[in-house]
Amino acid sequence: MIQRIQSVYLLMTSLLSILFLKGSYLTFFDNSGSTINIMAAGLFKTGGISGPEKLGNLWIILIMSILLPVLSTVIIFLYKKREIQILAVKFLILVILAFIAASVAYSLMILSKYDASFGSWYKLMVPVIQLILAFLALRGIKKDDELVKSYDRLR
Repeated sequence: MIQRIQSVYLLMTSLLSILFLKGSYLTFFDNSGSTINIMAAGLFKTGGISGPEKLGNLWIILIMSILLPVLSTVIIFLYKKREIQILAVKFLILVILAFIAASVAYSLMILSKYDASFGSWYKLMVPVIQLILAFLALRGIKKDDELVKSYDRLR
C-alpha cells in the first residue's frame, strides 16, 4: 500500500501539466477586437485579416510546460528512494510556483502593454490545483517515510 495515493496525486499533476502543451493557456481581448493568446509556443495575436501573428516567444512558459509533466512522471518512479523523492517533489513545488509567477507576470505585461482584458481565466486555476496536489503528494511521501522508519525501529 505504500506509495499509492501520492502516485495518484503526481499522476494527476502530470496530466494537468499536459493541458498546457496544447491550445492556449490564457486568452486576452484588446480594444481592437483582436485576441491575444499565451501558448506554450509563444505569444500570438489573432484577429483581423492577417491571421495569427506571433508576438514573441515565452521561453519560461515553454520550459516549465515541458518540465512539469516530465518531472512529475519521473518522481513517481523514485518510490524506492524516498529521500530523493521528497527533494524532487520540493523542486516540483518550486517549479509550479515559478510557473504561477511567470504566468502572472506575463498576464500583467499583456494587460498593460496591449490594453487588454481577460478572456478566459479558468486555466489560471490549474497550476494552483497542481500545487495543492504536489503538497498532498509530499505529505503522503513523508508519511510513508515515517512508517518505514517506525518499522525499522521495531526490528
